[in-house]
Parts: sequence; C-alpha cells; structure tokens
Amino acid sequence: MIEQDFICTDDFEANGIVKWKSPSNIALVKYWGKKDNQIPQNPSISFTLSKSYTTTSVEFKPKKNNENNLFFDFQDVKNHPFGNNIKLFISSIYKYFPFLKNHDLHIKSQNNFPHSSGIASSASSMSCLSSCLVDIESLNTKSKEDSYYMKKKSFIARLGSGSASRSIEGPITLWGSSNSYLGSSDLYAINISDDVNKVFHDYQNSILIIDPGVKKISSSIGHKLMNENPFSNTRFDLARNNILRLKEIFKSGHLDDFINLTESEALMIHSLMLSSNPYFILMKPNTLEVIQRVLEFRKDTKLPVSFTLDAGSNVHLLYPNSVKESIQKFIEADLLKFCKSKTHIHDSLGMGSEKLM
Repeated sequence: MIEQDFICTDDFEANGIVKWKSPSNIALVKYWGKKDNQIPQNPSISFTLSKSYTTTSVEFKPKKNNENNLFFDFQDVKNHPFGNNIKLFISSIYKYFPFLKNHDLHIKSQNNFPHSSGIASSASSMSCLSSCLVDIESLNTKSKEDSYYMKKKSFIARLGSGSASRSIEGPITLWGSSNSYLGSSDLYAINISDDVNKVFHDYQNSILIIDPGVKKISSSIGHKLMNENPFSNTRFDLARNNILRLKEIFKSGHLDDFINLTESEALMIHSLMLSSNPYFILMKPNTLEVIQRVLEFRKDTKLPVSFTLDAGSNVHLLYPNSVKESIQKFIEADLLKFCKSKTHIHDSLGMGSEKLM
C-alpha cells in the first residue's frame, strides 16, 4: 500500500468515545537514523511486549465553534504540557482523518511504566492514540478489511514515533523495507511471527529500571545526529544484513546466535551515540554493572539469557520461558540492587494493541 491509500475521503460528525490499550516493544535489530517524514534508514525487528503499556481514551463530539478544542490529560494531570505536542500531531494528520477538523477531542492517557526514560513509551503511547483514531474512522465510515485498519494504525503511529509502528501487532514485527520479507514497507510495520521456532513463542523480557528519569538527550535528537555520523552508512548496511541473520535465527532457534546478534545490536547503537557530534552517553554506571554481571552469570551457568538496551540506561533481559524461574531468581538476588528502588518489570511477548471500549 502507498500513502494515498490511507487518506480517508469520508467526512462526518458524531459523538462517542473509544478506548484502547497498546504495549511497548523492544527492538532486536535497532532503528537509529531516519529520513524525512519518519522513514527509517534501515529496517528493524522487535518483540511486542504485553505488560508495559499505555491506555488511551478519545472522546469526540462536533465542535461548537470554528476552533478545534483539544484537551489532553496524562497520568491524571489535566491539560498536561504534552498536550502541545499532541495538538501539533493531530493537526499534522488531518490529511488522513479530515473528520477530525469537525470535532472537539478530549484525550486521556495513562502509562503503567516510566515515560521518556528509554523504555519505548512513545511506542506504546502513539500506537495507542493511532488505534483510537483509526477506530473512530472505522465506526463512522464505510467498512474496510481488517488488514487495512491494521496497516493504517501502524502508518499513523509511525508519524508520531517511528518505533510505535511496531506496537500495533505482535508478537514479532518488522518495520522498514527489506528484501528478506515480502510485503515489508517503510510506511508501516508487518507481523513476521509465522515460521518462527517455538522457543521464541513465549520469550520473556525483564526490564531493569536503572534510572526512571527523563533522559537528557531525546531519541529524536539522536536520530538527527546520525545524519553526520561518520559510521552511519556502515551501520545501516550492518542492520540490513542483521535482518536476514535474525530471520534465519528465528527459523533455527539457535539461541547462541540470537544472543550474539541482540547484544551486539544494543552495544552498536550506544557506540554510535559516542561517535556522534556532539557525542552523548545514555548508559549509567549501573547499566554497565548489570551487563557485566549478566555476562558472568551466563558464562558460569550456560543459561541462554541476553541483554539489550533501547535509547536509555535501562536494561532488558531476554530469555526463553523454560529458564524463567532461574533467571528471575538471579535478577532478584544479584541485579535488583542496581535498579532505582529495585524497580523492575517482568514482561513477556504480546499481541499488540487491544480495544477496551
């Protein structure tokens, strides 16, 4: 599908409320660097999570005057400052939802995990908002196939946050055009969960919250800095090759190869931050301490646990369900002391956004 396919031509006025829940995701092959209009420099693959999520409701009603009134509440804070960004986003997508111009909106959003701290809160929040908006369209216009609405949700989510495109479906998704996957696109993510070894069907992800605070350098700035990074083209080529490598790993179930790829991807992204101009560091001392302990634990026990990182200091541990008890005992005994107030989330793979109302 192309961009024009997502332009809604129906116009209407209606009253109602919709509510959705949408999860975060953790990228395995990372997206770091983009072109204009939220087009990625390389494709990326992620696990969709289930227990780290955003819930969003959108109440809509015909506007009373010529102005579009938009109210945004976040974490029970009325008219939250994030609302300014939401207003800009809504106005930027009138092309795809012309009926929004006819309505006042009251958006209420809640996260059950820290935002802006490198746990892909933008992915859960923007995929949730896009699910609400596409739902309003589907309820009030001529019905289309479910696959159309799924792709449009991912398409709109991408315009708000690139990684959000990968949270609409699950448990494994790909965003970005790749010769390795038929039907892949830079405009939206696709589900690639078929033909995956059973060991990955119930993979676990424990998130260790090293620092729940807002990171000092946003991902948006980091993406822009890739335009001048001397290693950018090499990185983009490696990422494309890793898409094919990961596809083969998914089929074979070779966990040693999975561990090697996911950890090298995480460290590569953070090394690119160090080689940017200006350079910046998002890892904290406790991030490195946790990584070192994971490496030592794996060497001693031979258990297949790996680490990965998003654009932040918090550590994701990935492991099969078969070793869940052992890994979580290790986390409790050796790693929680490096987390802020011992904060952590034991998560697992999920199926993407879900309608609540």
